[in-house]
Amino acid sequence: MKIKVDDITAEAKELSFREPEVGVNLVLDAGPLNEWRFKTPIAVAVSYYRAGTELFFEGQLDGCTGAVCARCAEEFEGPLNRQFRLVLSPRSIAGEPGSDRDAEAGDYAVYEGDEVDLSPLIREELLLALPTRPLCREDCRGLCPRCGANLNQGDCRCPEPAGDPRLAPFRSLKIQRS
Repeated sequence: MKIKVDDITAEAKELSFREPEVGVNLVLDAGPLNEWRFKTPIAVAVSYYRAGTELFFEGQLDGCTGAVCARCAEEFEGPLNRQFRLVLSPRSIAGEPGSDRDAEAGDYAVYEGDEVDLSPLIREELLLALPTRPLCREDCRGLCPRCGANLNQGDCRCPEPAGDPRLAPFRSLKIQRS
């Protein structure tokens, strides 16, 4: 989605659109978060305005993700919701000597030309919203290390490990809480 810079005024405007999941999934395939997939287009609702030369964007991203759980190896789907705020400055001002903003600092983004392409900015926000490790749920018990049974579906029938016999005296100790 591209917006002409001249169309951005001091009065806030609102825009809603759907970002195709294909572009985001291509970025995911090329990076360290390649176990994630977006299942549907991402709903984008954004409000934007201008103050001087800076452009301000604020909005909400909503989509549906899918992955394989890192603990139990089951496929799962879940919602992804993220609020975002972006400030864009023109590259010509950001690179001026003596400006109080360093283009390498990463605390804001820059734009060039007479249009702002929101798609790369939205993709970046979506990547930041994904957890580094996919879990079907926070309390996922995972797989039994001995037989491979999914412990979320019930306990496995593996016998309790006997343990190291040298540590037997410690098993008889009881913890006293005061």
